[in-house]
Amino acid sequence: MGYRRLGRTNLMVSEIVLGGHFNDPRGHHFWEHFPDGELPAEVAENRTEVVSRCLDHGVNYVDITHGSEALAYGVALKGRRDRIYIAADDAAHAMRLDRHRNTESQMKNIESCLRKLGTDYLDVWRPQFKPTGGHRDMDMEMCVAVFEKARQQGKVRFLGMATHDRTWLEHVLSRFPQYGIVYMPYTLRPKTKPTTLQSIDRTQLYEPKNPQWCLGEAREELFQAARAHDTGIIAIKPFVAGLLFSSPPQEFGRPNRATEADEELARLTLACILSNPDISGVAVGMTSPDHVDNNVRASLERQALLDQSDPQELRDAVDRVWSHLPHEYVWLRQWENGTVLT
Repeated sequence: MGYRRLGRTNLMVSEIVLGGHFNDPRGHHFWEHFPDGELPAEVAENRTEVVSRCLDHGVNYVDITHGSEALAYGVALKGRRDRIYIAADDAAHAMRLDRHRNTESQMKNIESCLRKLGTDYLDVWRPQFKPTGGHRDMDMEMCVAVFEKARQQGKVRFLGMATHDRTWLEHVLSRFPQYGIVYMPYTLRPKTKPTTLQSIDRTQLYEPKNPQWCLGEAREELFQAARAHDTGIIAIKPFVAGLLFSSPPQEFGRPNRATEADEELARLTLACILSNPDISGVAVGMTSPDHVDNNVRASLERQALLDQSDPQELRDAVDRVWSHLPHEYVWLRQWENGTVLT
């Protein structure tokens, strides 16, 4: 596993990050809650197996978005909390909801994460802001004040943020230095030109050899802003919620049905994203230990994958997804173009 510096937090995080999402027995995502509010035994067993495999491979960062995920990972990480960095936010109290843009709700947000995870602290609290961005500066200041209070109490270490609006994110990075980590979509469409080795801290990061077909001409202002403020970046949505693949979603607790071609495509996609040295890690939802085995190979075999693969195959796969984006992911087109969502 390769490790990269997460901006000015100075945390060295694994290139492959365990995304909190996982599928239910029908292959659909668990989201807000479990039936009857109880963690099913099969979920606890599955998450424990996946976390164990991640730790075996050197994955040291997990990102959690929902209360159901916090419950599951709290059980999976019992007795080994010190082996992994936890970034979390409880969507039930998210800043993206109007009624929760207040100090009381955001303190409840942090407390909910801690209680459900069964831990005393979060390494990263990363509030979910509106996908369209545009929060008032006073909202951001309130969130920073909550973070500072929780940090003084020993409940959080670092502050991050997640949004899907590029222009507003650039504003936040320039205006609020307290947000040291950002989560941003990176699906092989929002690409960047190579950066020089002197422009970022390359501690423990091996030399990038960026193939031109992984890059492109997309604007890089956001990366420049992150670089200027030494902000860590976690890439999300690498597989566009699985739409990149021809194989059906894996059914929870059943054998992996992914084709060899799709597994190779997953590795290549991750390797290509990791060819951007401004990315600290890629968050990937993984339903089974098999997914972990395959995805971590992208870190181990990154350069070989990029050297030996046919760029046209990857372009074709991405183009197929872009031409058939479902309604809930149309916002990715705006992200690619740097326009504000409406």
